Amino acid sequence: MSEQRRDPRLTPARADLAAESLRGIVDAPRYVAGEERRVVVPVAPLRREPYAGASLDTEALYGEAVTVFEDDAEGWSWVQLAADGYVGYMPTAALWTSGPAPTHRVKVGRTFLFPGPDIKLPPMDGLCFGSLVAVRRMDGRFAFTERGAIFAAHLEPLGAREADFVEVATRFLGVPYLWGGRSALGLDCSGLVQTALNACGLPCPRDSHQQEAALGASLPLDGPFQRGDLLFWPGHVAIVAAPDVLLHANAHHMMVAREPLGPALQRIADAGLPLRTAKRLALSA
Repeated sequence: MSEQRRDPRLTPARADLAAESLRGIVDAPRYVAGEERRVVVPVAPLRREPYAGASLDTEALYGEAVTVFEDDAEGWSWVQLAADGYVGYMPTAALWTSGPAPTHRVKVGRTFLFPGPDIKLPPMDGLCFGSLVAVRRMDGRFAFTERGAIFAAHLEPLGAREADFVEVATRFLGVPYLWGGRSALGLDCSGLVQTALNACGLPCPRDSHQQEAALGASLPLDGPFQRGDLLFWPGHVAIVAAPDVLLHANAHHMMVAREPLGPALQRIADAGLPLRTAKRLALSA
């Protein structure tokens, strides 16, 4: 793997340290196998540098697995996400080292984690769509997890799959735009696409340019487009929700919004970003 081809966002290698799996591929003075941990907060930031003001590259949700290669003395861990391979720095306090493997995921936008099976108890946390939990037993309407009780109807087994990624994306309408976000608290354009496709069991890269390269078959830029097509601009991706409707997390509305396709294409082009690529997924056929 050459220095030119290595993507630091996906390659666990620094000047002083690299993953054991990269021995013989990249040069480093020290190699570490890493330790698997899981996220124990509702949403954990993955930052480019180990400080709170650093750029937010992406996020990991409660229960998601990460490989930790180093914990520093300032409370940051250098990690790689299991879900999409992203590498960066995460607060060490957001991670745990043990616990049962997840059995279920949250299937609604947000739900509460209670200390017991009683909705009058003060919630301990709020978990977002896609969070992973280990259900130990059912008690009436509640599922008991490794940390508390969740309304059982808000969960689904890990093997469950959504049938329609556009419908999943539509559930996020009105969620604020957040650069690097991928939760029901805030997400960006590619985070919305990744979350919706992952819910249908379709692997999806994290960033829009990666999605542009990896997903679907190319279409003429003048259409016609159909529901489920993906449209790409430099640094942006949107979903065609209907032949004349665009659905996307965007900085113009600062939220996930639905808008007429034609005027949206013109507005973005007028900002100096003409449509670059259109893709059609087999899932949407």
